Amino acid sequence: MQALHISGNDLTLEDVRQVVYERRPILLQPQARLAVERSRAVVDDLLANEGVAYAVNTGVGHLADLRISQQDVLKLQVNLLRSHAVGIGDPLAEDIVRAMILLRANSLAKGFSGVRPLVIDTLCEMLNRGVHPVIPSQGSVGASGDLAPLAHLALVMIGEGKVMSEGKSASAAEVLKRADIKPLVLEAKEAISLINGTQAMLAIGLLAMLQAEILADTADVIGSLTLDALKGTDVAFDERIQKARPHSGQLQVAQNLRRMLEGSLIRESHLHCQKVQDAYSLRCMPQVHGAVRDTLAHCRQVFEVEMNSAVDNPLVFLEEKKVGAPKRTIGGATVPGVVLSGGNFHGEPLAFALDFMAIALSALAGISERRLERLVNPALNEGLPAFLAPGAGLNSGFMMPQVTAAALVSENKVFSHPASVDSITTSGNKEDFVSMGMTSANKLLRVVTNTRNVLAIEALAAAQALNFRAPLETSKRAQAAQAAIRSVSPPITEDRVLTGDFAKVAAIIAKGELAAALR
Repeated sequence: MQALHISGNDLTLEDVRQVVYERRPILLQPQARLAVERSRAVVDDLLANEGVAYAVNTGVGHLADLRISQQDVLKLQVNLLRSHAVGIGDPLAEDIVRAMILLRANSLAKGFSGVRPLVIDTLCEMLNRGVHPVIPSQGSVGASGDLAPLAHLALVMIGEGKVMSEGKSASAAEVLKRADIKPLVLEAKEAISLINGTQAMLAIGLLAMLQAEILADTADVIGSLTLDALKGTDVAFDERIQKARPHSGQLQVAQNLRRMLEGSLIRESHLHCQKVQDAYSLRCMPQVHGAVRDTLAHCRQVFEVEMNSAVDNPLVFLEEKKVGAPKRTIGGATVPGVVLSGGNFHGEPLAFALDFMAIALSALAGISERRLERLVNPALNEGLPAFLAPGAGLNSGFMMPQVTAAALVSENKVFSHPASVDSITTSGNKEDFVSMGMTSANKLLRVVTNTRNVLAIEALAAAQALNFRAPLETSKRAQAAQAAIRSVSPPITEDRVLTGDFAKVAAIIAKGELAAALR
C-alpha cells in the first residue's frame, strides 16, 4: 500500500483505519518537514539568545518558574519522560497504540511544536516496523493531556521502557536494535512536545467511532428483523412523518428501515389487522437510532478537528512581527517566531464527546434489549413460542440470553455516567481543573463491547423468531442478514450453550457483515 504522507492538516478517519489495521506505512510530507524545521529554528534561537520558555528551559507544572541551566536542558528531557511514565493497569491494545503513534506524529507534523523532523521520522519508523510500546491504560486525568500514556510511548523512543514483541513484553533498546531504529537523544522542548497531548483518549475515541458507526447501521438491520418477526408495522417509518421533524439521523434510519422491510411477505400477511401502533422500541427506532447517529456525527466532527490540531504546550508560531523575535534562515527564508504558552492539551472537548458517545451507544443497547424482551415474552411476542424455545418447558430457549442482555444494558448505565463532570486538582494546584477524558475513553470501550454483544443476542433471537414465521418469508434484505447470522449460528432446535454463538455473531457485527444488508 502506498505510504501516507502526513502533514498535520488532512488526516482522515479512513487514513487512521488503514494505518492501524492494514499497516499502511507513513512518512513526513516534504512541505511539512520544512515547516517543522522552521519551527525548530525558533526554539534553537530562543536558547541561543538566552530566552525563557515553559518546559524548554524551565521546570513543568508547579515547577514552571524554576529556570533550567543550559547544560541541564538535555538531562531535563530524559527526566521529563522518566518522571511522567507512571501509568498503571492493563496495557492498551495494539490497535490503540498504533493509533496513538500516528496521531502524535501527525500533530507534531503541523510545525507548531518545535521538534526536529528526526523526532517525527522516528515515530513513523516505529509504526512502520511494528514497534509497539507497552502503554498502561490508567494514570491520565486528561490535562495536561495524556501525560502518562504518552510518556510511556516516548520513553521507547530513547531506548527505555517496554515494547510488545511476539506477544510478550521486551526491552525497548533490544527491539529498537532489531528494528534498526536508533534511539533518540532528545533536545530542548522535545520531551514536553511528545508527552503533552490528547492522543491516548483520541486514539480510543477514533477506533470506537469506527465500531460505533457500524453498530448504528447494524442496529437498523437487526431492529427491522425483530419488527418483522413481531408482525410490526412500517407505517411509523413513513417519510412524511420524518419530514415533519427532519433530524438527519431520524430521516436516515427511517429510510433504512423502509428498505429493509420492502417486499416482506410477513408484513403483507397482516396489513389489515386491527392493531393501531407498535410499542416504542419498534415504532420509535427512527427517533432513537436517529438520535444516536446524530450524536456520533457530532463526536466524529470533534475528533476530526482534534486529529489535525497542535495540542502540546508551549507552541511555536512563525512570522510574528514582534521586536526582538528570534530570526533564522531556513530554506532560504528568514524565520522570525515566538513561543507561546497556552492550554491546547486540555482534553475537555474530547471528554465531552467520549461521554456523549457512551450515552448514545447505551441507548442503542437499551432499546435493543427492549425489543429482545418483546421477542421472548409470550405476553408480547405475537404468538411466537414462549422464549422462542422449541418445546417450551423442556427447553428454556432465550430466557437467559435476555437476562444477559439486561445485565449488559445495566452495566452500560454505570459506564455512561460522565467522567467529564469530574475534576481533581493536580501539580500543586497549578493544574486545578482537568478533563478526566482518558477515564471517559476507557469506559467507552466497555460500552462499545457491551452494545455489540446486546445486538448480537437480539440478532440471534430475531433470526430464531423469523424461523418460526415460516413458511412466510421476510424481505430479501432481511433474509440476507438472517443468512449471515445463520452462517455462524444454526437454528436452536433444543437448548445448547450459546456463549460461543454470541461471540461469533458479535464478530460478524464488528466486521460489518450484518450492516452490509443495508447496501
